[in-house]
Amino acid sequence: MSAEPATADVAPSRPRRRWAILAVGVLAQTAASSFVYGIPFLVPALRDERGLSLAEAGLLVAAPTTGLLLTLVAWGFVVDRVGERFPMAAGLGLAGVVVGGVALSPPSSLVTISLLLGLGGMGAASVNAASGRLIMGWFTVEERGVAMGIRQTAQPLGVALAALVLPVLSTTQGPFVALGWTGLVCLVAAVLVVLVAQDAPRRAPAAHEPTGNPYGTPTLYRLHAASALLVLPQFAISAFALEYLVRELGWSPGIAGVFVAVAQILGAAGRIATGWWSDRVGSRLRPMRQLAGGSVLVMLGFALGSAWVPFIAVAAIVVGAIVTVADNGLAFVSTAEIAGQAWSGRALGVQNTTQNIVASAAPPVLGALIGATSYGVGFAAAAIAPLVAIAVVPTRAERT
Repeated sequence: MSAEPATADVAPSRPRRRWAILAVGVLAQTAASSFVYGIPFLVPALRDERGLSLAEAGLLVAAPTTGLLLTLVAWGFVVDRVGERFPMAAGLGLAGVVVGGVALSPPSSLVTISLLLGLGGMGAASVNAASGRLIMGWFTVEERGVAMGIRQTAQPLGVALAALVLPVLSTTQGPFVALGWTGLVCLVAAVLVVLVAQDAPRRAPAAHEPTGNPYGTPTLYRLHAASALLVLPQFAISAFALEYLVRELGWSPGIAGVFVAVAQILGAAGRIATGWWSDRVGSRLRPMRQLAGGSVLVMLGFALGSAWVPFIAVAAIVVGAIVTVADNGLAFVSTAEIAGQAWSGRALGVQNTTQNIVASAAPPVLGALIGATSYGVGFAAAAIAPLVAIAVVPTRAERT
């Protein structure tokens, strides 16, 4: 049978304000995600305006996530020490200012643009560590799967907003004006965090809760590795779906953006459903392993469809937008529960870092592979990662 997750309930009274705090956390993460993961929707316009190759465009796509991964553990350390609200607001404010500056005065150098987008990603990283820790502090163990599932909807919602807005704005106003919209959203979210969010209550550790360094056993290492592997199919879909629909199938950027946005919204709903599933079965990691198998099938389905039947590839984009992101919340809850209150911020920072290493490498590497071969070969190669993850997920760690 499954063991009880390794943290205690934080507040038997279950204060109602926890839902308002969750809502602000979701909004903050949505704003950050619209910037960090929205660059792919500017790729067609950037390539037309700047004459970029697909690999060069992939470098711009990877810049915010690179900045993110360089500072996630540091933000986690800060959050463990000072609380969640101030780091979230400060990071979002930094991201908004930097992105707004790029939009108002775009540098001519691709390297300079990449560095500035990376700096914005450093600011956005604060939300990743802080908003997850808020949930662990404000929600009881029976609610965390659903609560973290709701929180994890922020990434696909941010991608969906970017998919709806950025392709249209980039066509009419240019890619950098479109990028400025994401900076404005980050600034608005920073203000709301200051006004509404509240640091999670601090408490004495429960008798069964770990308080020391949780990295003395291989469990968290395996969990981080499995999560990182499962990021590859996720970013294969999110980074290249719109480009495939526009360049290979001849869709207009606006229609392709709406299609991808709808798929991302379905993915957000899937994260909540997966959190509910994990709460009901008393396991985070068994569902995670099953979803890894689904990701293998999706990648292979897209590869075959892109080579022979485009309709199958289009269907795989929709299914992939749901399946490849559904495991994310499970890994985050499990990481925080295994780490315990004292280490949850840093452990979530490490979790985010390992994921974003893959997120940063995936666009340029897959872009170069697809450019040199085909979409079929690129996505077939991406199927290897979730296949390995099936074996790496530490499901036995949940057994009594």
